[in-house]
Amino acid sequence: MAEHGNGDSTAVVKAGEGASNGYAIDNPGLPPHRPRLADVDEKAAKRSERQVAALFIVSIIGTLMFFVGYFAIARMDQFDDYFEGMSALRVQNTLIGVGTALAMLGIGLGIVHWAKTLMPDHEVTEARKPLRTEADRAEAEKIVTDVVEETQIKRRPLLRNTMIAAALLAPLPAVVVFRDLDRTADFGVERMRHSLWDEGVRLVRDPTGTPIRAADLTIGSAMHVIPENLREVSGHGDRLAEKAKAVVLIMRLNPDDLHEPTPGRENWSHEGIIACSKVCTHVGCPVALYERHTHHLLCPCHQSTFDASEEFKVTFGPAGRALPQLPITVDDEGFLIARSDFTEPVGPTYWERGHTDPEGDFPA
Repeated sequence: MAEHGNGDSTAVVKAGEGASNGYAIDNPGLPPHRPRLADVDEKAAKRSERQVAALFIVSIIGTLMFFVGYFAIARMDQFDDYFEGMSALRVQNTLIGVGTALAMLGIGLGIVHWAKTLMPDHEVTEARKPLRTEADRAEAEKIVTDVVEETQIKRRPLLRNTMIAAALLAPLPAVVVFRDLDRTADFGVERMRHSLWDEGVRLVRDPTGTPIRAADLTIGSAMHVIPENLREVSGHGDRLAEKAKAVVLIMRLNPDDLHEPTPGRENWSHEGIIACSKVCTHVGCPVALYERHTHHLLCPCHQSTFDASEEFKVTFGPAGRALPQLPITVDDEGFLIARSDFTEPVGPTYWERGHTDPEGDFPA
């Protein structure tokens, strides 16, 4: 490497040497702007406008789907003629889920497509300027005006109107859902104190409604059952609400494996057949996993474990109390029936459980 006598390298170009702008490398500037098809062809611009409007309309349709699923399916009894049991619930969930997705996706894609095809895409550079209060105000006003002009919202009323309609409708599903969380609505603790179970009500298979004989259950078997009078409840939504409180799991153990019952519960089982609420006392998930050798019931949501041989007490997990046990016996024909309703509220543990039962049927 050749060097000058003062030790400076001739291979190094220093800032300010050989460059007219004072930098070692000339500023290459912005690349040339490449116009899009919509910039030079009004037909293409109109086509993009219609595409954006169509996406906003998709958002509107999605919002309407949500309302149909949320209100119509749940509250119109004539849907029972077309859907049986949980099929109606699946249709409702599908409409709510797909509707919400389309509402959000349509408006989001519409705005993105609008920005990519119709709004100006020129790149600009600006030198930083000293702050001047009045000048800044005027410049800010000009920026806002330029942004409005660049969106072409004045020139294209179709875009403006469909976007406003979609934006106004899209938040409504969330408003409706949050409204239903209102604690003053008709879904308080009193509704959880009693279910459809009562003295003499038969235990039947779900969803067939077939009564169950005690002789049909072998040791180690378990079965999901509902009250026979559930079919008498009119209205799809009311029937689902009552079913959610009344779902029961029955199983048959060797009578020798059942521990000594709490006083007052001596006749709650029949020849080793016991029944309990399926609703976990933690957050209300369905308890449906039964291990016959350990007699354990497992909630799949948070792994709360209950011992069926010891009146369904909690042996592991976050649940705070045992699963409510349903007193059962058999009728004259050998079919399993309930002796009474649950003697405590079903469902998760909540602070209102400390309140007294106004009817005096059982302690809270």
